[in-house]
This record gives sequence, C-alpha cells and structure tokens, in this order.
Amino acid sequence: MRIIAGSKRRLRLKTVEGNDTRPTADRIKETLFNMIQNEVPGCYFLDLFAGSGQIGLEAVSRGAKFAVLAEHAKKAADCIRYNIQFTKSEKECLLLQMDVIAALRSLEGKYRFDIVFLDPPYSSGLDQNALAYLKDSALLAEDALLILETARGTDTAWIADAGFTVIKEKTYKTNAHLFLKKDGNIPGGED
Repeated sequence: MRIIAGSKRRLRLKTVEGNDTRPTADRIKETLFNMIQNEVPGCYFLDLFAGSGQIGLEAVSRGAKFAVLAEHAKKAADCIRYNIQFTKSEKECLLLQMDVIAALRSLEGKYRFDIVFLDPPYSSGLDQNALAYLKDSALLAEDALLILETARGTDTAWIADAGFTVIKEKTYKTNAHLFLKKDGNIPGGED
C-alpha cells in the first residue's frame, strides 16, 4: 500500500495487521481520487473509520489543506500515527483516536469539511449513525461531498431517509463508492 500521487507519491504506508480493517486497494484508491481530483486541492478532508489512514494521507498528498482522521481501534490508530509521521504530514493531519460520533462532536465549531470519506465495517450500521449525525451538523461545508464505501449490493435505500442523495455510484468487484450530497445541496436541484 502506497501513496499514489502528489507531493508524497510512492511512499509506502504501514497497514494494520490482521483482519480488523480492509485497506483500500491501490487501483480502487486511484480510481476514487481520479473521480474527485478537482475537489481535493485546498479542501478540508474528513476520513471516518480511517483504518491505516491511507485515504486521508492520499488527500493531503494531492493538495488537501487539512485532513482529520478518526479511528477508534488502538492498533489502527497507532498505524495511522506512524503513517502521519512517516509521511511528514503532522502539520496537515489530525488523528482522533475515538469512536466516530465522539470525534464528530469534538470537531463541532472547529472545522467545516468539503469532503467526508466514510469506510465503516460493512453491515455495522455505523454508516447510518454517522450520516444521521452529519445531517444536522455544522461540520459540512455548504456543498460538501460525502463518499461512502459499502459492500457491493448493499441496500442503501435508507440514505434518502437520512437526508442525503446519491449523486453517483462507482461499483467494483466486491464493494462500491457512493457519492452523496446533503439534500438541498444538489447541483441543479432545489435549494
């Protein structure tokens, strides 16, 4: 696993040992960042359920102004801490070792995020909890883009009830990225 592009390109990142996390494959990460390449430079990026931190660090390498990485598991947070130091990203990154809802609460009034990436354990319901919180939060910039990684074929009808609209979907062999906008912030839609 490595940083694919930008100022920290080719740096190899440490991964979490065991099966507690699912590191995003480099080719999927490259496809994802190709899809959002124009939104990343200068953005505030929030990486929830950050695992090894590779998504947030990739964003920083590609020009994100600042990234917050939230991860509850100690082994994963230790891995993220190492990767932040290894890539010399301490000034552009903040690691919050706590559960996602606690992390979101701690960020209120401090940041507004342009891009939020969520990669919770599949079928855990944690994605629903996080989106429910974000719906009424002041953490999202006016036109924030949320990207939810989920298992391919997962029922996502609940997203509309949560106050978000899927504007795009990219399906891979075993998973998918859903690109979401908060209702009322959809280009060409109602205000």
